[in-house]
Amino acid sequence: MQIGVSSYSYSRLVRSGQMKQIEVIAKAKEMGFDVIEFSTIAVPEGKTLPEFAAELKAEADRVGIPIANYTVGADLLAGSNGDLQAEIARVKAEIDVAAILGVPGFRHDCSGGRFPENWTGAKSFEAALPRMAEGCRAITEYGASKGIKTMVENHGYFCQDSLRVEKLVTAVNHPNFGLLVDMGNFICADDSPELAVGRLMPYAFHCHAKDFHLKPGTMPWPGKGWNQSRGGNWWRGAIIGHGNVPVHQCIRIMASKGYKGVLSIEFEGMEDVLTGIALGQENLRRFVAMAQPQA
Repeated sequence: MQIGVSSYSYSRLVRSGQMKQIEVIAKAKEMGFDVIEFSTIAVPEGKTLPEFAAELKAEADRVGIPIANYTVGADLLAGSNGDLQAEIARVKAEIDVAAILGVPGFRHDCSGGRFPENWTGAKSFEAALPRMAEGCRAITEYGASKGIKTMVENHGYFCQDSLRVEKLVTAVNHPNFGLLVDMGNFICADDSPELAVGRLMPYAFHCHAKDFHLKPGTMPWPGKGWNQSRGGNWWRGAIIGHGNVPVHQCIRIMASKGYKGVLSIEFEGMEDVLTGIALGQENLRRFVAMAQPQA
């Protein structure tokens, strides 16, 4: 597996002004990552998104680290004021940006479960599935024309547990469409990470390594930094290997399924950013080495 890092991991430093987004590329290389992925590009004032994407690609080429994936938000139910075709067109424009970045993969959201105002049917996942699958199929067909595989991630609560995500990828039924499997995000939907990873690896184009601290929902809110799962349990970001996600077990499952792609850190912890990323990478590389079949 290639060990990567998402630009999202450095977002606290970028938001605080301690680092420019383009500087994340050299930092990732300096920290020893094999690849980097970009999540929601923050365009500097006076530049267009395509212009800045070209600058990011040039910087990645300069320092010698490939950009493996480009991640954007999307909402195939309520996005673009509930106009599905407009939302598809907006996401297709982001695939054009992915082509400038030179990435092999493009991840977009599916939906957070907010229905358009004119929706008249049941507000259930099953009722929304045909519309979401239509959108994903149109997007991946465009991606295929650019040589870019497209995927959704288990993300956003509504489309986050493994059973729902598997239903979506089955409904889309396109060879260019797959999944970004995030081992930690299953926690947010109260799904067992090891079972979910085992279920979804046949569809995986890209994977995230993520860890969370967990507390039961029977406890009161633990305080700042803690979020609630779909079932009311508490979670907050952790350094890879320090939390409750069975990271090593998930990696063993990935290896047993023959996965040889990118495993990219998304750090969401409250610790110092660079320390958290560095310790996470150290643990992740150790876990990956332990998971390889013995000769």
